[in-house]
Amino acid sequence: MYSQQTHDNKESMVIPLFDIVVYPHSRTKFLVDKTTGEMLSSEINNGGTVHAIGLTVKNNKQSSDDISEDDLFRTGNLFHVTSIEPADDEYLISVKSLQRIAASSLYLKENGLFYATFEPVPDVEDLDENLRETILADVKKTIHDISSRFQSSGEFTGPINEMDSIDQIMGYVMPFMPIKMSEKQNLLETVSMRERYLTFLYVLTKQKENINLQVEVAKKVAEKVNKSHREAMLREQLKVIQEELNENEDSVSGEGGYRERIEASKMPDEVKKKAFSELKKLENGGSHNPETPVIKNYLDLLLDLPWAIEEKKIIDIAEARNVLESNHNGLEKVKERIIQHLAVMKLKHEKQGSILLFTGPPGTGKTSLGKSIADALGRKYIRVSLGGIKDEAEIRGHRRTYVGALPGRIIQGIRKAGTKNPVFVLDEIDKLSSSYSGDPASALLEVLDPEQNGSFSDHYLEVPYDLSEVLFIATANSLATIPWPLLDRMEIIEISGYTKNEKLAIAIDHLIPVILEDHGLDTDKLRIEDDALKLIIDKYTREAGVRGLKKQLAKTARFVSERIVSGKAELPFVVKVDMLAEILGKELIRQEEARKENVSGVVTGLAWTPVGGDILFIEGTFMPGKGKLTLTGQLGDVMKESAQISLSLVRSRLASTVNSFDFITSDIHIHVPSGATPKDGPSAGVTLFTALTSLITGKAVDPKLAMTGEITLSGAVLPVGGIKEKVLAAHRAGIKKVMLPKENERDLEDVPEDARNELTFITVETIEDVLKEALGIDLPRPMVSHNGSSLAPMQNT
Repeated sequence: MYSQQTHDNKESMVIPLFDIVVYPHSRTKFLVDKTTGEMLSSEINNGGTVHAIGLTVKNNKQSSDDISEDDLFRTGNLFHVTSIEPADDEYLISVKSLQRIAASSLYLKENGLFYATFEPVPDVEDLDENLRETILADVKKTIHDISSRFQSSGEFTGPINEMDSIDQIMGYVMPFMPIKMSEKQNLLETVSMRERYLTFLYVLTKQKENINLQVEVAKKVAEKVNKSHREAMLREQLKVIQEELNENEDSVSGEGGYRERIEASKMPDEVKKKAFSELKKLENGGSHNPETPVIKNYLDLLLDLPWAIEEKKIIDIAEARNVLESNHNGLEKVKERIIQHLAVMKLKHEKQGSILLFTGPPGTGKTSLGKSIADALGRKYIRVSLGGIKDEAEIRGHRRTYVGALPGRIIQGIRKAGTKNPVFVLDEIDKLSSSYSGDPASALLEVLDPEQNGSFSDHYLEVPYDLSEVLFIATANSLATIPWPLLDRMEIIEISGYTKNEKLAIAIDHLIPVILEDHGLDTDKLRIEDDALKLIIDKYTREAGVRGLKKQLAKTARFVSERIVSGKAELPFVVKVDMLAEILGKELIRQEEARKENVSGVVTGLAWTPVGGDILFIEGTFMPGKGKLTLTGQLGDVMKESAQISLSLVRSRLASTVNSFDFITSDIHIHVPSGATPKDGPSAGVTLFTALTSLITGKAVDPKLAMTGEITLSGAVLPVGGIKEKVLAAHRAGIKKVMLPKENERDLEDVPEDARNELTFITVETIEDVLKEALGIDLPRPMVSHNGSSLAPMQNT
């Protein structure tokens, strides 16, 4: 069949080429499958000239069984098959590439062989003889340069020296080039001789540069390895010399020698074993070991940490009480609770027991209480601020495999204290946050759990450390953001705030002496009258704590300092009431004072906030409409529900009393001012109900009366929380009467005595009591049905 075909025949057999691209005017050998080999062998045995089309297979396929027409490139070569030899289940054939062709009408016959027609694709001869000779010389030189990098290069370059055709060299070299099959095929399909030869030269040059780079890198690596080997040998010789001169320990281990310091330390045996293990690494590595600084830092930490229990001081309860009394005004119940905790510690031989958590508004002395406890116990005081921490490594430390690794803040604090039993204050524990770096609050669970912190694990330290002797004290402004498992491990001590008299005493006894010292003043240069202090407390610092008061006093001290330096003041400079406007500017506190006028539909309520109590005004009005209730003032869902309950109670209980008010044709609007502060909580029901009743009856509520409490649809007044903070807020605002649920009467014991003496308290159980005390409305009690539910009084028709 093939012996009769010529180059102009329309159909020839196709030989799929795997992982090879053949170029024109070249000779090559490759394996074919059994079916193709037998077909070619039979034709050669018949004495015919065998021609076939060679097309390269795409997609790196390795078997002719799973290829289709689409898997073959259409540009290939017309082969003259010169010989064929069996090789196991395949045949090795030798071919000569006659010319480049483009196959068409490619199809697969039943015998599993591909056939196709073809057309010659001649070259475009677009280069002159001089350029061809130049490219040929450059190609040979580049191949020689590449081959010179390898042994037995002459065996490869010998045949190239005899070749005068670039295409022949291309066919000889390209099978060995480590480039993609698609790039080799593109080179075959390039018909421009100039472009094809230049591209071939570029491929060779690029390969030469890659080989040179690899050789250069390998040479540098070898040089470095040889240098390291040489340094290691010299280091071993130096170590022998140092041992002979008895200098090895000091030069490697540092001043004084780590070994002697470890032996003399009071580390537990497990820790000493770890220290000696690290010391061995240090000694074996030598001073040029890159890990030397890391190991030394670790050994320094182990040696700096206190491991032994020091002699315990006897806790003097009387002395502790004196320290607390002298350092803190007010807070009687808080101080008493601290004394009780210290008494338990004394009976338990100073085991810390529960963890104290001081919670309350800013500026109420939570952190300074921790310092006072340290003074009372005669212990070291360490404070760590946890605000904004969101990386677990800040608590547990970094693993030493990281660059710049450090121990956690707990271990760093113990190292700084130099003792195993300091008073350790964890400030702002409510401001921890979690992130992709872990949850610091979860890491604190082990620190603050007395059952676990006897063997606290720091990632940097790598050995357990006993924290059971440490007295941990935490502070927080709010409990809402502290995770419950962490909160469960601490005993909460609430610090609500100070009364006006307590603030005055704190200013005189503590703040003014500190302010005078910070500004280079004394009582011979600056004095502040008590009336001026009271006015600053009332009109310039409406707060639960005293931080704002301290800022105003510092502002006053700066004003006086400038006057003294300028020579404009006579000493002593006495600050009086009429001078505050000049010194501090206009009064800052105006809105939250008790109102002076009686207006129907306006009632003063009491609210709890994370920074102390506050008063708020609930206002109501009505207008023609369709019975709609509008609520404004950033109210939460609970307060909105309280408003709906209040309106339902008013309509059900006061229908006969307010015949002149038509709920169906009137819209009611309730507003809670106080700016953009969100407000929510089950404590405004009484206030909302009173405001609605005042609105529709036209009766005004005493502006000096403030109230708190929640209501139900049956008319009961329920107890609420935060009584102390709310009462103190009423006291600061000039309120004279406070209405509370009956069940909250016992909570008044927590209110300071001076505030209780200046206020009148009214306790109520039902809304009828509320209306009678607030508006003078004597509403009859509702009837009770046979099933226990309340019914409104019968109406006269």
